[in-house]
Parts: sequence; structure tokens; C-alpha cells
Amino acid sequence: MFKDLFSKKRKYAPIPSERTQPTKMNDGVMTKCPGCKTIMYSRELKKDLNLCSECGHHFRMTAYERVDCVVDDKTFREMDAGMLSGNPLNFPEYEEKLTKDQEKTGLNEAVVTGEGSIKGYPVVIGVMDSRFRMGSMGAVVGEKISRAILQAEKNGVPFIMFSASGGARMQEGVVSLMQMAKTSVALERLHQAKIPFVSIMTHPTTGGVSASFASLGDYNFAEPGALIGFAGRRVIEQTIREELPNDFQTAEFLLEHGQLDQVVHRSETKGVLAKILKIHAWEKKEINNESKSSI
Repeated sequence: MFKDLFSKKRKYAPIPSERTQPTKMNDGVMTKCPGCKTIMYSRELKKDLNLCSECGHHFRMTAYERVDCVVDDKTFREMDAGMLSGNPLNFPEYEEKLTKDQEKTGLNEAVVTGEGSIKGYPVVIGVMDSRFRMGSMGAVVGEKISRAILQAEKNGVPFIMFSASGGARMQEGVVSLMQMAKTSVALERLHQAKIPFVSIMTHPTTGGVSASFASLGDYNFAEPGALIGFAGRRVIEQTIREELPNDFQTAEFLLEHGQLDQVVHRSETKGVLAKILKIHAWEKKEINNESKSSI
């Protein structure tokens, strides 16, 4: 035994045969579900609305993937696609980070807005993309959302917003915080015009976004398992000096405590939106008929 320890003879690993050689796959070919650990083909996952075929786990979607699965085919017309963020506070390396995210995502900013239809009903829609600066809200994000809301008011059609954000964008400081008030004021105009706003919170919706427009819907929905909240779990526990439930800040927890109207499975989202749009299209027709009869 001791002789082997001090032996100068080298031991080489055996050359693996073709049968034992590990199979190499390109990055992104397979995806592992964080819920049930099932491994599936990425292309099949995308065909299934980014839903796990075994447990139904909701994977994140890009902005354009979300548009494709909700808006009627060939009806989406994007608004303000060319808007770009500046660097109002001269924050170090901010421009470089924006450029990297633009190259990585193919987006100019963290939100896509536009007009389209859902089951034939016209809408204005906004979709946030968490790949771009974690969906944080800076001046351009706030401006694009506000313009979309005002376009819905102008057209007299419902506004639908899919939120996915880490909150305010730290590189823009107080300019970012101002967007909370800006978007909320625009929504108040929509409310005064009696035009519905449907807010759908996806994973994650946190910080200043959850504290402003994302929670101001006439209908507040969320996807299953979505993380929704303002401050982080650790900060809250240190503040109140209490341990929080395991499901704290999940969509299901918020539904149980009255902050959401419904938790909607992604496969049912378009159908649920169509029902709401049908109801309000009927209400609008009735209001128009009443106004004509009064004349």
C-alpha cells in the first residue's frame, strides 16, 4: 500500500470508448424545469407557450413572445420602437450596459408597446421584458407606457399591461422614480374616461412598478407562482422582526389576501382577456345607444 503511494509509475485514465463518450449538445438545446426537474427540448418548450409539459411551471417570456401568444395574428403595430434612453445623471458605464442589453435582447428598451386586437377586439398593449436591465423602469419605459395609455384613451379602447420588472432603474435615480407618478396620472385619465385597464403581473413584478401602475388595474391578474412585491423578503423580515410565510409575495398569497382578482394560467390568458373585452364592448355599445336615445 505504502509502496504504491510513493511509486513513480504514472496512472493514466482509460480512453473512453464511443459508447461511454459523453454526448455534447449546443447550449440552449435542452432546458431543465426548476420546478419538477424535467429536461425538455427548448424548441418544444417554446411551442408550448414556455410552459413545462409535466408540472406547468411558467418560464419567462420575451416581450415579442408574449405579444405573439396574446394578440391576434398580424394585427400588432408597435409604437415608439425607436425611443432610446439617455444618461441624465452621467452614471458611469450606463451607456455601455444599455448597448449590451440592446445587442443581447434585440430591444431598444425594457418595454414594447403597440396597438392590436384580441379575438377581434381592439386594444393597446404594453409588455415588459425582464432581459433588458431586469425590466427596470427608467425615463423611456415610463414615457412609452404613458404614451400607450394616452393612445388607449384617444382610441377609446382598453389598455392591457404585462409587467415584469425589478422596479425603478437605479442609474436614473429620481428621474426613474418620477415615472411612478407619471404612469399613475396617465391611468387616472383613462379611469376618468371610463376605459378599462387590465394589469397582468408576471414573474417578477417588484419595486416601483408593483407600487405604481402594475397595481392600479380595474382588473389585477397574475400568472401562477409569480413573485410580486415592493421590498425584498429579507428587508421586510428585518424591519418587522418576524419570519414571513414561505409563499409570501407569490401570486397565490396575494390572491388569498385580496390584492389580486385572479391567478390566470398562461394558456387561458387570451380567453380571459377576450371575455373582459366582450363585456366592455357591450357596455360601450349600451352607453352609445343611451346617449343617442337621449338626443
